[in-house]
Amino acid sequence: MVVMLENHSFDNILGTLGRGDGLPLGSAGVPKATNPDGHGGLVRSFPMPTVCQLEGKPSQAWNASHTQYSNGTNQGFVISDSGPVAMGYWTDTDMPFTNGLARTFPLADRYFSSVLAQTYPNRRYLMAGTSIGLINDTLPTPLPPGGTIFDMLNTHDISWKNYYSTLPTLGIYISLLAKPAMSSNLANIDKFYSDTASGSLPSFCIVDPDFDKQSEEDPQDVQFGDAFLARVVNAVMSGPKWSKTMLVWNYDEHGGYYDHVAPPAAVTPDDIPPDLAPGDVPGRFDRLGFRVPAGLVSPYARRNHVSHTVYDHTSVLKLLETKWNLPPMTRRDAAANDLLDMVDFTSSPGFLRPPALPAAADPAAGAACITTGAGVIPPPSAVTPASS
Repeated sequence: MVVMLENHSFDNILGTLGRGDGLPLGSAGVPKATNPDGHGGLVRSFPMPTVCQLEGKPSQAWNASHTQYSNGTNQGFVISDSGPVAMGYWTDTDMPFTNGLARTFPLADRYFSSVLAQTYPNRRYLMAGTSIGLINDTLPTPLPPGGTIFDMLNTHDISWKNYYSTLPTLGIYISLLAKPAMSSNLANIDKFYSDTASGSLPSFCIVDPDFDKQSEEDPQDVQFGDAFLARVVNAVMSGPKWSKTMLVWNYDEHGGYYDHVAPPAAVTPDDIPPDLAPGDVPGRFDRLGFRVPAGLVSPYARRNHVSHTVYDHTSVLKLLETKWNLPPMTRRDAAANDLLDMVDFTSSPGFLRPPALPAAADPAAGAACITTGAGVIPPPSAVTPASS
């Protein structure tokens, strides 16, 4: 099972968790990361004033992401289309469930998005191990030459569903929606909760939030995503098939928010080059995107474990291929690590009795995005002006 949220880096959500490789701290225990502002000054990491986000900022587009990468220095965030908000972060006070989940179950602090680009290319990697050359949120699209994981599951008679709230992930390959073998596996999110309660989940599923409210994309209130993740995880842990469950939670890409770990080189998925327009930054699909929050929930999850193994979204494909002895679809998923260092099948399950996790914050209680918006970005205390 996969729950993929949207548009946040590891440091942006979990940088102050105190577990895994988070934001570098100064002597006073305060995050000390900085980025130049392009005018001789610096913008330091700062706690976001509210749980709200700016509209249309930051940016994770191909050009912006490559500017942010800045030849491996990660010093181009503020001067990119993201602007100063890139250096903001939230804490466990803002997102108590997500932080509690990351503190309790195995956390992956080297889980990267698959490409320095937007949502749709990264979700295509989750489904097919390639974006077939696409670097932006383009619809419609051709189908990948090697098929999708859904094709593979159908071929081998492995049950699956894409439970969705507003739009299914499957719809990014919009032509698949017209195929009965695909569309018959779509189900409303309410069906997910009833299937979980009755113990009738399929062998694999993707569970999608309300992308207008719960995905955590800007300008959404991030607490709605925290609450959605809490409801999904708690439903799974209380269901009758908990003892046979593995849930992977992650984010599609970093959203343009700062992360201090440079994305590593990666295997090109195929021979299809990026579909660049005039003025686009030259590049190849030979590097992962920035880190995103990710972890694994299972009764067999390793206790007190932080995985430093390099993963990307094709690691989910590799996990499914390993479990069911399926062939890889591209060079990327063939080379990927399979997430299994976060579980232990050799001893008695460490989480057979589900742990108590923090309650999610109630985003409706404050309604901050209605009353305050994102606040002053960046706060004056975060800016070091150029020397006179």
